[in-house]
Amino acid sequence: MESAFSIVEDLTENIRKYVHIKIESAKLSTAEKTSAIAANAIAGLTVVLIGMLFVLLASIAGAIALGIVLGKLWLGFLLVAIFYLLLALLIWSWRGKFIRLPIMNAIISELTKNDHEED
Repeated sequence: MESAFSIVEDLTENIRKYVHIKIESAKLSTAEKTSAIAANAIAGLTVVLIGMLFVLLASIAGAIALGIVLGKLWLGFLLVAIFYLLLALLIWSWRGKFIRLPIMNAIISELTKNDHEED
């Protein structure tokens, strides 16, 4: 009878250890996936920031060049501003397809990625 209690006690201890290990594994997996998403977001924001700086400087150069060609500097800047207004309206109208869905898919892909996959 005593050995049956010993077996049940050992089994209970093993189950307790197993549950603890599974909980720790889930925590580590969540932390890994969260940090990967954060790292991708920071890298993406860095690229976007540098791209915005490039577009800003190229726009200024283009506006000045266009203004010189047209003979009025303000007209070059106005035409570049109108171009960006139209681009913004176009992006706003397609925001679901070109912005929201790719971001959602990237996050879902990262969260559902197999834990044992190699990068």
